[in-house]
Amino acid sequence: MDNSCEDGRSITLSSYIAGVGYALPERVISNDYFSSYLDTNDQWIIDRTGIRERRWVEPGVAASDLALPACERALADAQLAPKDIDGIVVATVTPDFIFPSTACVIQAKLGARGFAFDVNAVCCGFLYAFSVAEGLIASGQARRVLVVGVDVYSTSMINHQDRGTCILFGDGAG
Repeated sequence: MDNSCEDGRSITLSSYIAGVGYALPERVISNDYFSSYLDTNDQWIIDRTGIRERRWVEPGVAASDLALPACERALADAQLAPKDIDGIVVATVTPDFIFPSTACVIQAKLGARGFAFDVNAVCCGFLYAFSVAEGLIASGQARRVLVVGVDVYSTSMINHQDRGTCILFGDGAG
């Protein structure tokens, strides 16, 4: 796309956050849950991590299932419909499938069009996805991009017998 005015001057396209949304599973896992089967307790976990509880999805809930309400809330907050966005970038390391991308699954569930792809970069994934979306907007390749970070570690990545890691991770989307 040409990023210039009618008189030939170059223009800079900028981006901003138009709306936000999130989704958390209903199931709350307290530190006492881990005390029931691991050599740990509430105070040990709090002292080392500051974590008192985390949210976990029920078995069978996929990343796209958790991301969908977060996306719908963000679109509503921005006063946009799925047809108004040019694409979706999803940051996740717990995709629904290897392919198609979780972004494509969300796109179908929303009834959106345009591009859709995942970014896999673990903890900094959302920042990379946001940066990619900003680049697409700044270059004129897109006007509105839905960016979502989502992971469901509890059913896919956590070793529930490893005290050093199972206490750390929860599930959520934003």
